[in-house]
Amino acid sequence: MHGSGTGSEGEPSNRSGVDQEVLALERELAVFLRRARAQSGEMAREVHPELEPAAYGLFVRLDEAGPQRATDLAGYFGVGKATMSRQLRALEDLGLVARDPDPADGRASLVRLTAEGRDRFRHVRDARRGRYVRKLADWDRGEVAELARLLHQLNAGSEN
Repeated sequence: MHGSGTGSEGEPSNRSGVDQEVLALERELAVFLRRARAQSGEMAREVHPELEPAAYGLFVRLDEAGPQRATDLAGYFGVGKATMSRQLRALEDLGLVARDPDPADGRASLVRLTAEGRDRFRHVRDARRGRYVRKLADWDRGEVAELARLLHQLNAGSEN
């Protein structure tokens, strides 16, 4: 039915043939992502006042996945090696991450959170989780699980 100028359920499509549901999703994701970027910046500064917003995601990844090669981190976040090196160097200078030789390849190193980095990050993360719990207090647990499942599905599709 896309050729007939209508979207699903008889709703009109816009001129580019995109269904209203996709347009609504795009709008909501744009708002969500704008707010998430702002919150990441705030949380990174709570970990340490000199951190840039992207640092918070690095903390999350290193805390969840453990020590990682810088090249693997760059690939995970979809940034260049130079960008990742600059971000990691700043975290190293603040004593929040450290590099250890990679036991699988002595020429490479693994980046890990230091005890201070882990403690600072987890304090901020726990406060953020408390905010989520309060925001979702009126939601049905099934709705929360479904939102998590759908976001996971969207994120998994983005990896291809």
